[in-house]
Amino acid sequence: MASTLPPSPDSSAYLLAARGERPPHTPVWFMRQAGRALPEYRKVREGTTMLEALTRPDLVVEITLQPVRRYGVDAAVFYSDIVAPLKSAGFDVDIKPGVGPVVADPIRDAEGVARVRPVTPADVPYTTEAVQQLVSELGGTPLIGFAGAPFTVASYLVEGGPSKDFAKTKAMMHRDPALWHSLAERLADVAIAYLAIQVEAGASAVQLFDSWAGGLSPRDYERFVLPHTARVFEAIKQYGVPRVHFGVNTGELLGLMGAAGADVVGVDWRVPLDEAVRRIGPKPVQGNLDPALLFAGWEAIEPELDRILAEGKAAPGHIFNLGHGVPPNADPDVLERITKYVQHVSA
Repeated sequence: MASTLPPSPDSSAYLLAARGERPPHTPVWFMRQAGRALPEYRKVREGTTMLEALTRPDLVVEITLQPVRRYGVDAAVFYSDIVAPLKSAGFDVDIKPGVGPVVADPIRDAEGVARVRPVTPADVPYTTEAVQQLVSELGGTPLIGFAGAPFTVASYLVEGGPSKDFAKTKAMMHRDPALWHSLAERLADVAIAYLAIQVEAGASAVQLFDSWAGGLSPRDYERFVLPHTARVFEAIKQYGVPRVHFGVNTGELLGLMGAAGADVVGVDWRVPLDEAVRRIGPKPVQGNLDPALLFAGWEAIEPELDRILAEGKAAPGHIFNLGHGVPPNADPDVLERITKYVQHVSA
C-alpha cells in the first residue's frame, strides 16, 4: 500500500546537497527570487510598502511561493529583509524604493548602540505565522530562513543607509573598538533570535547574509567581524539545519568565512567554484552565475552553466545560484529556463 505521508524536505535535492550528500540533481534557487523581477509580485504589492508587506502573513506566503510555482526551484526563500527584525523591535528604519534601508537616526555612540535590542517572538508573530503556513503549503520543498550578519546590518545603522566605502563604519571599528564590538554583539543577538524564530516555526535551513563584508580587509574581518559571525552560527548549530554564509566580493575572505562555522559557503561570480573550494576547504558551496549574464542571451548563458556545474563538482555538494541577487529587470522566462536546464543536465 502506498504511503499517504506528505513529502518531507529532508530528502530534497537542496538539503542533500547542503549536507554534502548525493542529490538526484544539482538543486537550484536564486537569491531575491521572491520579489521584484516577477510581474505577479508587483501586482500583489500594489499600494503596499515593503515593510507593510512583511507584516502580512498572507502576502509573505504568496510572495514566497510565487517563484516556486513559476520556476520550479528546489527551495523557497522566506520573503523578508535584513532590517525587518530591527524595525519590529522599534528601531526607526525604513526601506526606500530604489535606495534600500535608510536609518533616521544613525548610530554614532553608546547611546545609539543601546537602542538595539534582540527581536522576540512577540515582536514578529506574523513571521512565525507565515513560516508555519509556508511549511504546510510547500510540502517537500524546503524553506530557507535568513537574517543579516552583524557587519552588514551595522553598516546600514552606522552609515544611515547604503554605502560604497563604509567609511563611518570602519572609522568606528578602529577609533572605538569597544563601541564597535558592543554594537556587533547586539546585532549578533538580533540575528540569532530572528533565525531561531524561523527555524522553530519550521524553516529547513538558514542563510546569513553578510552582503557587504567584501568591503573589509582580511585583517579587519578577522578582528572585527569573524567572532560575532561565528557566534551566530554556533548558536544556531543546536537546531541541526544547514547554515549558509554569503557575501559579495569576498574572494579574499573565503577562507575566513569558511572558518566562521557555516555548513555551506556562498560564492559570488568573481571566483570559480573549484578555486573557492580550495580556499574554503571541503564544504558544500552555493553559486555562482554572474547576474549580468541573464541579459546576454541563451547562447552565452548555456556554456557558463556547464562550466559552473563542472567546477561545482570540486565540492562535497553544490547548490546552483546566482553570484548575487536577481536584478529587478531580469526576464522570469530566462530564470525558469536556467532552473530546468541545471536540473536536467545535472540529473
